[in-house]
Formats: sequence, C-alpha cells, structure tokens
Amino acid sequence: MTVIVVSGTGTEIGKTVTTAAVAAVALAAGRSVAVLKPAQTGVAPGEPGDAQEVTRLAGGDITTLELARFPEPLAPNTAARRAGMAMVRPHDVADAAGKLAAEHDLVLVEGAGGLLVRLDDEGGTLADAARLLDAPVLVVATAGLGTLNTTTLTAEALRARGVRQLGVTIGSWPTAPDLASRCNLADLPREADAPLLGAIPENAAALDTPDFRAAAGSWLAPVLGGTWDAEAFTRGQAPGPVGR
Repeated sequence: MTVIVVSGTGTEIGKTVTTAAVAAVALAAGRSVAVLKPAQTGVAPGEPGDAQEVTRLAGGDITTLELARFPEPLAPNTAARRAGMAMVRPHDVADAAGKLAAEHDLVLVEGAGGLLVRLDDEGGTLADAARLLDAPVLVVATAGLGTLNTTTLTAEALRARGVRQLGVTIGSWPTAPDLASRCNLADLPREADAPLLGAIPENAAALDTPDFRAAAGSWLAPVLGGTWDAEAFTRGQAPGPVGR
C-alpha cells in the first residue's frame, strides 16, 4: 500500500496518534513517509497542527503537507466559508497525495473529524478523495459504548461508495477498560465486517519520541507493519461470564 487514508468515526478519537504509530512503524522498516492533512481546522497560523504532531511522536524524516488551515474548529467547509478562504475539494486531496506517492513509500492522509464531514459545499468528503485515489481507509474508532453504531455506519458508508476499508483501530484503549470496551473488541470486527488492526493506549501521545517509536509496533497488527495480535488481545481482555 502506497497511500492509506486515515479516517474516524468522529472527532478527537485518536486519528493523529494512530497515524503517528503507522508512520513510526514504517520509518523503522526503512520506508520513506509523507503525511498529508487536507484541512486543518481550529489551529492558528504558526501553531503546530496534526501533521506536526505526527512528526513529534514518530520522529524521523517525515514529509508533511497541509492543503489548508482554517482558524475555527468547525467542519472544513464551514470553517473555510466563515474565514472567506478557498475550500479543499476531493480532487485537490487526490492530486496532492498522488504527487507525494510518487516520491515516498507510504503516504498517510489524515482526515478531519469523521468520514463524511464535508470538505466543500458541493458535498465532497474524504471518502470521495479515497475513491479517487483507489486507496484503502483505516477507520479509527472509540473503545466504549456507542462505538458499534458509529463504526458500522462508517463501514456501510465506505461500502456504498465502493471504497475498501483496510480495518479498524481503537484510537485510545483505556488503562482500565469497562465492560463495554472489553466486549467491543470481539464485536467491532463483526459489525464493521473488517479486521481489528490495533489498539493504541490512551496515554500514547504523552510518550517521548524514542519510547513512542519503540512501542508503536506492539500496538498495530502485521498488515500495518506491527506485531499486535488481535485474537490474543481480545482473548486477554474478554470479560468473564455473567455472575449468578
């Protein structure tokens, strides 16, 4: 895979730290990596955005590119309209990712918010960009109650558009997971009809670069270059039977 689109079932669920983990594993394998952020919202000029956070965590020589930055933390089309700035369109994302892919072994395209958040006022979304690129989408989901619904809806939206889902990662696995989180490990791949490809610890973004890079492979499945075993992890976290 040369291009992977990283999307999510919502906002603030761990897309950036998941992108950083995939980048760190690729760098450790000697691959050249680029991170494309089509629309960065809610970050002022000069402040580090998501692409820079990926570089901070993963370390190494990562090429980063933002297509647009909008000051208010809103959906990209709304943020662009309110700022009087040009909107990002799916073909802009596809063109930029294609150019990066010609010069890098791996391009990670990190979306804003969920899969169907509008990039422009014509209804263009990250899913449309993935379809233009013929690139798989890695879906980042939450661990707890409610994630089965949002993950299933995201998977259905991808299938309806003819876009392949690479799999699901949990963007923030709790230090003390509750019953719903434990049960969801077994339920998520069935509901998404896609494999579970990782679980990022909730404190991962607080690690310094060397520790993050050293641990990243243990959070991701082999298809993403790591050593994480979904079956073993799910079995180890499974709750016991209902008490009588």
